[in-house]
Amino acid sequence: MSALIILIEQNMPNFVILLFTAMHDHTNHIHSYIRMLLPACFSFILLLAGILFDHFNIDFFQGSLRIIWFSCAYLPVGIPVIREAIKYALEGDSFTEFSLMAIATIGAFCIGEYPEAVSVMLFYSIGEFFQDLAVKRAESNIKDLIDQRPDTVSVRENGETKEVKAKEVAIGTIIHLKPGDRLALDGELISEKASFNTSALTGESKPDTKQKGENVLAGMINLNTPAEIKVTRLYEDSKLSKILELVQEATQQKAPTELFIRKFAHYYTPSVVVVAVLICVLPLLIVHPYVFSEWLYRALIFLVISCPCALVISIPLSYFGGIGAASHHGILFKGSNYLDLMASIQNVVMDKTGTLTKGVFEVKKIAVQPETDENYVLILVKTLESHSSHPIATAIVSYKNRAGNLLISKDVEEITGCGLSGVIDGKKVLAGNTKLLDKFRISYNIPPEDGSETIVAIAIDNKFAGYIILGDQLKEDAKTAIDKLKEMGIKTTMLSGDKDTVVQKVAQTLGIDQAFGNLLPEDKVSKVQAIIHNNETVAFVGDGINDAPVIAISHAGIAMGGLGSDAAIEIADIVIQNDEPSKIPVAIRIGKATSTIVWQNIVMAFSIKLAVLALGAGGLATMWEAVFADVGVALLAILNAMRIQRKKFNI
Repeated sequence: MSALIILIEQNMPNFVILLFTAMHDHTNHIHSYIRMLLPACFSFILLLAGILFDHFNIDFFQGSLRIIWFSCAYLPVGIPVIREAIKYALEGDSFTEFSLMAIATIGAFCIGEYPEAVSVMLFYSIGEFFQDLAVKRAESNIKDLIDQRPDTVSVRENGETKEVKAKEVAIGTIIHLKPGDRLALDGELISEKASFNTSALTGESKPDTKQKGENVLAGMINLNTPAEIKVTRLYEDSKLSKILELVQEATQQKAPTELFIRKFAHYYTPSVVVVAVLICVLPLLIVHPYVFSEWLYRALIFLVISCPCALVISIPLSYFGGIGAASHHGILFKGSNYLDLMASIQNVVMDKTGTLTKGVFEVKKIAVQPETDENYVLILVKTLESHSSHPIATAIVSYKNRAGNLLISKDVEEITGCGLSGVIDGKKVLAGNTKLLDKFRISYNIPPEDGSETIVAIAIDNKFAGYIILGDQLKEDAKTAIDKLKEMGIKTTMLSGDKDTVVQKVAQTLGIDQAFGNLLPEDKVSKVQAIIHNNETVAFVGDGINDAPVIAISHAGIAMGGLGSDAAIEIADIVIQNDEPSKIPVAIRIGKATSTIVWQNIVMAFSIKLAVLALGAGGLATMWEAVFADVGVALLAILNAMRIQRKKFNI
């Protein structure tokens, strides 16, 4: 009992929040909440008055009037439950929590226990109200966090600005964004620079300064200077629209625990009805004198206590709360089953470029053969790399020099895991890693001191022409992410298509347990399969199209949603919106916290119900204890489930 009191005290803030949610930030729903509560309020007033009349033995409150009075108190809260019981029965599901409540309360009326019958329905109705309130609050928190886009945008046409519906804006349109305004569409910044609050996408409110030519996403808030953006995606195709769609679909994927409870309730409820009938009928054979009304009352108490609504309500709500808490931290779970998976992860496997590093390469050095012209070689490579969206290709194309304009190209082909080939200015040009040159049996000479760097080797007409050295930077929180995973006892592995010397250097800097370089996409798949065959639960984190196959075969696939490819985001089970690797341990902590709350509710519900069931079967518990064991436990479970929405998970 003391533990129960502590649980109530700990959850009192949640209860207060639930109670006043209807009046805070939900002005459009106040009338619907009032309509929901009116029947319960009416029943409560009549019930309280009836109990007082009984207590003081009021003369006129006898016989038919007493029955009519309590019937009027019962009907407003009882009819909705009976209606649901009938609806499910007509659909072939006769044994639900609604049928249990209906049978128990109608039976209580038949033996004259009117106040108890009304109380069961009244408290059940209140429990349903708080459940609906909790779900709506979680849904509202997620939607308010993610989708706050304006309905209209300011469009620049012929030197004039006019307001246009965001859903009607075409790709290529220039929109004007004033300081303090929220961006409604994905686009490319064409102003020199602008700072944005990205909390709607990332869960972090720190400013993010974008330069001319960089991508900006719907949901970002312009902070200080007017900005002009060229629209690159339609309203319905923006990353924010896709993210919102993922969250709305998330509850369709059920966790194993949730599916088990539903299946359990399907068999549990008819079993309870059978036991209740036996409690009422069997004593006729062994108890003398047998009083039917006494044993029927015990059977009805048993029915009310055994109602599984505490489990059926609180467990889905716990998972929904976990999804909401993750969204608040910029992490999107596509289903509650992935919360359970993250709670059991043993090995986090990561890509390097764009996951642990920024994926923003810079050209550090250009080395060409003595007989070749550096500018001409560079323009050939730039022309070839302009056909790729890889971060290395982007760095080479954006490298500023006096090379000149791009040339005419044809027959450009991407050779998976190696690089590009094509015909530029009439010459066959190869640009990629040294495996590309090996594939075409082209000899090359790269000094050992440069061999440990990220290199793009170049060949022109099947002759080695030189190489370009590029550098990438580690993300600021990469080391923190690895350290936190180690603290949790989780193994870390890095897989990359980059040169093995570069990969090992990054792994050593970050403290990663094992790392493998020079991998093709199929090699990454093989490495992850080997880990899985070692009976380890694996989460793979990546951002590129080439990571999609590995994300698909992992137990939990995680995509970096900011810079990540649409293919990776589409196939992933979890999306980290701000590309921060430190969100990986946060996702695991949220999964573990959700699992803990789910099992707390299961243990609490079963423990209290079993105790009161035993008392009820022995005639030591009344309908009031039955009400607490059912609706009271459900309310406590709901309040416990809501704790996860208020918990802080920041690293």
